[in-house]
Amino acid sequence: MAVPWELLISTAGGVAATVVGVIAGGIVGRRSQNRQWLQGTQTAAYERFLQAFGAVEAELREAFLEEREPAAHVWGPFNAGVQSLSLVATREAATAALQLCDVVEDFTILFHGRQSTDLEELRPIHSALEEAHLKFVNAARRSLDASQEHLDQTLGGPSPWRGVVSFHAQRATPDGAE
Repeated sequence: MAVPWELLISTAGGVAATVVGVIAGGIVGRRSQNRQWLQGTQTAAYERFLQAFGAVEAELREAFLEEREPAAHVWGPFNAGVQSLSLVATREAATAALQLCDVVEDFTILFHGRQSTDLEELRPIHSALEEAHLKFVNAARRSLDASQEHLDQTLGGPSPWRGVVSFHAQRATPDGAE
């Protein structure tokens, strides 16, 4: 009995389509898994960096206003956060993080050989920190999801300037003096 060619061709076509479907599904699935892993890893790195930045910024600000040297314990987590970013950040987020690091470095320079807590020395640094922080947050948000809206201000980060001025004023009065 002869095998009908139509049956053989349609069976072979079905097998080939199934094999191609399985291979394509594996490729698409792996690509999706990689994208999910990267997004989760980026989110964790961005969070670590922002938390460490918050600790460094607060310590530098408090040390400046209290006329003391900054504590060294905040730099380890900050440097680790920067290193984590170098592994997974997009170019835009990495550039924004570097800008933020540059402003933090400018802030540390204020401590070299100074005694006073002149707020006018701190004002441009504070403004630059706010701007760089917002730029990093927006870059990180866009890298995680391009549909994220651009923020005009962030939650967290450098405290409002009025808070810095208020703290400084308290320290300048006899009631706030140590």
